[in-house]
Amino acid sequence: MYWPNQDKPSLKITFNTFREMGDYGGKRTLVSDVVVQNASEKPIPHASFTVYLLDKDKVRIGNGVLVFDDLAPGESTKVQFQCATVGIPATLTLAAHRDAEGIPSANKIVPLNIISVPAGAKLTVDGKDAGITPALVNLTVGTHTVDLSKEGFAPATTPFDIKADEMPGGSVTIELGGLSQDTIELRDGTVLTGDAISLTLTEVIMRVDGRDTKYDRNQVKRIALVERITTEQPPVVQPVEAKGKK
Repeated sequence: MYWPNQDKPSLKITFNTFREMGDYGGKRTLVSDVVVQNASEKPIPHASFTVYLLDKDKVRIGNGVLVFDDLAPGESTKVQFQCATVGIPATLTLAAHRDAEGIPSANKIVPLNIISVPAGAKLTVDGKDAGITPALVNLTVGTHTVDLSKEGFAPATTPFDIKADEMPGGSVTIELGGLSQDTIELRDGTVLTGDAISLTLTEVIMRVDGRDTKYDRNQVKRIALVERITTEQPPVVQPVEAKGKK
């Protein structure tokens, strides 16, 4: 069996032959060794399913619970499944439990509203464009990297750890700090921060880590200058020695 479907399965579940363990009051107790394979690209820390047993007429005649934990991508585990039935099962169906711990993490989506101060920052999640803040993103269970950038402000990178029991409807606010240095972006994608020493029609001189580097104007794509407050010191006046009285 494949779950949720054969086209894009997250799990491959193989039931071996059912063995009868007892018969009481018309109910049979059946046991099967089940092999569960994680067919997704994400780990599944915990999952539980109700397995329904149907007869040849598709009538439900029994059920049991299938549970497994800590299944890495491509990994398989063998678990024992036990159920009670009032007849001979012909087919099986699966229903994932929708409690906080019962949804396979590869399939659970948690909406999260990301807000930036100031608003209007470019947002990327795991290196993919996610729009302009404020923005609602859908995150799967696991660790994600959120990047924010806005001209005139320092970029921000924040990791987010979405847990299997995370509830939807949450939001997070990230404050962008002001730039303390000038920024120069070259046309090859290089971004440098430092102090712009001089700008002319033909060249730009940038001081980075105490070293001055000259760039041809055509190498430069964008320059962001921070506001600097220059305080003029009053001239130092040497006191004049008073002349002694005669």
